Amino acid sequence: MFSKFHNREKGFTLIELMIVVVIIGILAALAIPRFMQATTKSKQSEAKQLLKQVYTMQRTYRQANGNYGDDGVTAAAGGTFTVIGVEIMTGAQYSYVMTAAANTFTCVATANLDDDATVDTWQIDQNGTLANTTNDVNT
Repeated sequence: MFSKFHNREKGFTLIELMIVVVIIGILAALAIPRFMQATTKSKQSEAKQLLKQVYTMQRTYRQANGNYGDDGVTAAAGGTFTVIGVEIMTGAQYSYVMTAAANTFTCVATANLDDDATVDTWQIDQNGTLANTTNDVNT
């Protein structure tokens, strides 16, 4: 006949399930902040790429015209720095402001990437110096 040990139902106990839930919670607590930091850093690549493009086009414009172009122009998503021919893509995270003169220019990109009080700010100048003056990525 059957003994009382063969009559036991198969499955997981509540304690086993709780241990699995705790392990998943610990892994999530470690992984989510790193994921958020990585996505924010990847958004910064937009500003770096576009500011390098602005630098290249400003140098080209200055060689052709003797000065830098698009003084005082602001461009956001879907906008354009018309004189130097740089378009801001429609889904852009950053807003860009150009200040130009005969021998100098500065282009500044700003965005709040992670919805906190800090605004991420990148800037490039006529020497090609690219700087992250305010970093919105928590390191």
